[in-house]
Amino acid sequence: MSIKDILPGKLGFGAAPLGNMFRDIPEEEAQATVNAAWDDGIRYFDNAPFYGAGLAEIRMGEALAGRPREEYVISTKVGRVILDEVEDVSARDLGEKGDVFKYGRPNKIVNDYSADATLRSIEGSLKRLKTDHIDIAFVHDVAQDFYGDEWLAIFESARKGAFRALDRLRNEGVIKAWGLGVNRVEPIETLLALEEPRPDAFLLAGRYTLLDHDRALQRVMPMVTERGLGIVVGGPYSSGALVGGPNFEYAPATPAILAKVAAIRAIADRYGISMKAAGLQFALANPAVAAVIPGASRPGRIAEDRAALREVIPADFWRELRAAGLVNPDAPLPMAG
Repeated sequence: MSIKDILPGKLGFGAAPLGNMFRDIPEEEAQATVNAAWDDGIRYFDNAPFYGAGLAEIRMGEALAGRPREEYVISTKVGRVILDEVEDVSARDLGEKGDVFKYGRPNKIVNDYSADATLRSIEGSLKRLKTDHIDIAFVHDVAQDFYGDEWLAIFESARKGAFRALDRLRNEGVIKAWGLGVNRVEPIETLLALEEPRPDAFLLAGRYTLLDHDRALQRVMPMVTERGLGIVVGGPYSSGALVGGPNFEYAPATPAILAKVAAIRAIADRYGISMKAAGLQFALANPAVAAVIPGASRPGRIAEDRAALREVIPADFWRELRAAGLVNPDAPLPMAG
């Protein structure tokens, strides 16, 4: 089954902010945000144990409790097991993400991509999400941004453990699909080069955006399309940089990134186009992309994202971006010839 047949729409909800990403979010605000997404018609919710050491899953489980389970799709991730014991959050090794979840729960996080840990991770997610099944499972962060030069060894551990366990669960009908949830394209390339096991989809965060899409466009999207798989695009606003935020890739944006944002914004302003509309519609124009999942921690953001999808963008805007060298010349563009 294609992930495009599983997902209920092009716009989903990315739950990372619910894990107190970058700030301590009040409980009422977190609940109101998920409720706003539901009221807007969003029925795809992505999560991970890593987001606030289980906090995002707990909050989503509370917000969705009582909703008809057959009406929505949940994806979550494996590779991290959340323990009941407490640790010093400041001592966590979070790779390039630094202290992005320093306001999350203090529970200890154990990196483990074995088959046994995969099953324990799913069991923990089911309890926190207050549900009896998960639709899609992504193997989380088997990439350089977390493991540096050791990432291939971690990937091999996942190949022998998590990949095979999830392949079996899908074949048994326990889950509908599985794949990788990563911030880098190399793990996806590596998995697609294997004869087995066979993934169904990928969640690629930050690598197919207006600010950064070259490698994904050239190396990943063609293979995904050819095999009838699908990509869920996470972080379509590049950690907020595209829409005026200070961060890119979970860290302060560089002068080069800020200059690129300013150049895109100058053209968008002339056409009266929002940066959110440009970012979401660019990502969805690629036939490999099944959905986009911008994160949100405030209820009002949901309506903004929906409006951005509906916004009419003149073809000349895209042509001007291409002429200015602000998008790859081979990138599919909406409404552009």
